[in-house]
Amino acid sequence: MKISELNVPESVREVLQAQGICELFPPQAECIREGVLEGKNILLASPTASGKTLIAELCALKHVLEGGGKAIYLCPLRALASEKFEEFKKYTNIQKPDGGKVSVGISTGDFDTADNWLANYDIIITTNEKADSLLRHRAEWIDNISAVIVDEIHLLNEASRGPTLEIVLARLMQYNANIQILALSATINNVDEIAGWLNAKYIVTNWRPINLKEGVILQDEIQYREGERRKIEQETRITTINMVLNTLRNGGQALIFASTRKNAVSAAKQVASHMDKILVPKSGSKIVKKSLEEQTKGALEKEAHKILEAGEHTQIGEELAGLVRCGVAYHHAGLSGAQRTIIEQGFKDRKIKVLTATPTLAWGVNLPARTVIIQDYRRFEAGLGNYPIPVLDYKQMAGRAGRPKYDKFGESVIVAKTADEADFVMENYVLAKPERIWSRLAVEKILRTHVLSTIASDYAHTKEEIYEFFRKTFYAYQYDIKAIQNVISKILRFLHDEEMIYVAGDGIVATKLGKRISELYIDPLSGIIIRDALQSKPALLTEFSLLQLIAHTPDMGPIMRPYQREMEKLEIAVEEHQPELLVEIPNQHGDHIGYADFLGEVKMAMVLNTWIEEATEEKLLEHFNVQPGDLYRTIESAKWLLHAIERLAPVIADKNKEVTALSSELVERVSMGIKQELMPIVALEGVGRVRGRIIFNAGFQTVEDLKQASIEELTALPSVGPRLAKKIKEQIGGYVKKDDWDSPSPAAKASQEIQQRGLLEF
Repeated sequence: MKISELNVPESVREVLQAQGICELFPPQAECIREGVLEGKNILLASPTASGKTLIAELCALKHVLEGGGKAIYLCPLRALASEKFEEFKKYTNIQKPDGGKVSVGISTGDFDTADNWLANYDIIITTNEKADSLLRHRAEWIDNISAVIVDEIHLLNEASRGPTLEIVLARLMQYNANIQILALSATINNVDEIAGWLNAKYIVTNWRPINLKEGVILQDEIQYREGERRKIEQETRITTINMVLNTLRNGGQALIFASTRKNAVSAAKQVASHMDKILVPKSGSKIVKKSLEEQTKGALEKEAHKILEAGEHTQIGEELAGLVRCGVAYHHAGLSGAQRTIIEQGFKDRKIKVLTATPTLAWGVNLPARTVIIQDYRRFEAGLGNYPIPVLDYKQMAGRAGRPKYDKFGESVIVAKTADEADFVMENYVLAKPERIWSRLAVEKILRTHVLSTIASDYAHTKEEIYEFFRKTFYAYQYDIKAIQNVISKILRFLHDEEMIYVAGDGIVATKLGKRISELYIDPLSGIIIRDALQSKPALLTEFSLLQLIAHTPDMGPIMRPYQREMEKLEIAVEEHQPELLVEIPNQHGDHIGYADFLGEVKMAMVLNTWIEEATEEKLLEHFNVQPGDLYRTIESAKWLLHAIERLAPVIADKNKEVTALSSELVERVSMGIKQELMPIVALEGVGRVRGRIIFNAGFQTVEDLKQASIEELTALPSVGPRLAKKIKEQIGGYVKKDDWDSPSPAAKASQEIQQRGLLEF
């Protein structure tokens, strides 16, 4: 089917043809024939790079340009949302019937807002969690959504994130019974069951633009699923290295999946030690070889410099830059967002030839390679030890093999150490089908937040109405509402006992506390912990009091497990901070696990406290072994929970003004990693924690001091420069003195708010 034959506005066809897209892939054509442009619900399960995003774009634009509606695109990760946002931007010059142009907005940040500004956008890209938050806030523009596009629908099976996606879809179907759903996935077994829940037609295809060859490698031989065998040269004693060298010599790129961060780093170092065999050309004249070698090394040096310039100087940054100079990099959650972005782009641009990664990359951004090498089919899980990964995870990793426009085929291999193991992985992974997708909703810990939000957001006010909503979930479709009713009843009793809801006859209504907890998008248990702590304030309220409190909530995420060598230091810290603690200390002898968890919470509070005392990322890495990526995820969670304390404190008790003020201050300090004295200076756009300290230490300690300073004086400061100096002076001109605090101008405040929400607008 040709693009020119599509029943979409001519302006859309022109954009696609300008990009060289003139004909649809078979899965895309089948979606068109099945009625995706006529408003039919469709579930498309097709491999990576088979063109699912184009169908999503056509579906969304059909609603915007001909139906006068809005489309919302749901993503599981922020990085994926940003990637889709960039892809949709190519349509923003298209004229709409009302005279305006197609607009695309993205929101993945602040959960405590309805984001009413999104009403101005036609296509809205967001994460599943942000969509859930918007539904809780009853954002008015949601009434205008006529299409929902769901990326990675198979994540319904994921225990931590699947239930949120399930609730969002059920809620949107409750909002608008006629809403069109386009669900996308690469790998689903029980596609008929999910399609039945969504009242959708399903399309399942194995078609790929380039063929995928899956196999198992044992020493120097690959056996493929079709029975074919291939030998590779044994240049080293390490099978993975030999496979990488074989790929690179044939002009490909390699993606290696390792089970842990440590293994990913180790694999990258092993590969880098052999890259001199690849980076120096084997053939050609001496002049040509030298020129190619210099070009390659020059390009890699630029990439390494980007890594070193991305944030503060750390050992990890130095190590990574060194690997990048060899054309190799690793990618895992311990890296900062800026470092991951540089690596991803360098790999897409084919400058970085080999990337090692943890399996989470398989669920994230689109980074295809000629060859995917899966080093280990086991994964370590705390409390479970090493256990085999699901087939679904294997298929996601294998699906990254093959680069459209560059390769004629993709190749994925699992490394086996023995003949028996080779037979096992061939049967249980390469030849196996992925597991069925099951709803993960019916767990009390997960369900309680959704039961509360259903009441607090006025979607249901009787037990029967609550049951009625949950009948729309995938869980009820797979099992029966009766199977979940007992859990819901138990949760309702819990919410009533904790004064988050009250009952009058058959009616159920959220209390002020319950409603606020739901709007703040925190677990009701976190709300209870905060409430109980604030009702029994310690003798001494300090920053550490609130930092340890948020570390004690389930929303803070995984506890920073203390190492044995840290135990004594943490126990001393507990003694020192005991008068400040808002949380009861568990009995060291009677509750070993509880006490160990408590010390982990204290460690997290110490990390955050050290951060706001302006310790460098390198110092935090040395003292606490906290990698930059983990630090920034902790910071994001801390900001969210401190904001929750700020908003809940007045609801819990009027006398909590001290808590409100302290938590509000801490949101800013944790966000920037600064002492209180830097707050007015760092509030200026372009002045971060490092520059702020330089400016402060130079004697410019208030905004009034900066007003009196000349451009020349500011320019002379290290890392400031004329452009920033001018920008500082321009911003200061819009400041007005209020008591002993300097408030930014409306323009500066708007800029800060956009940055804090983490929004990208177009």
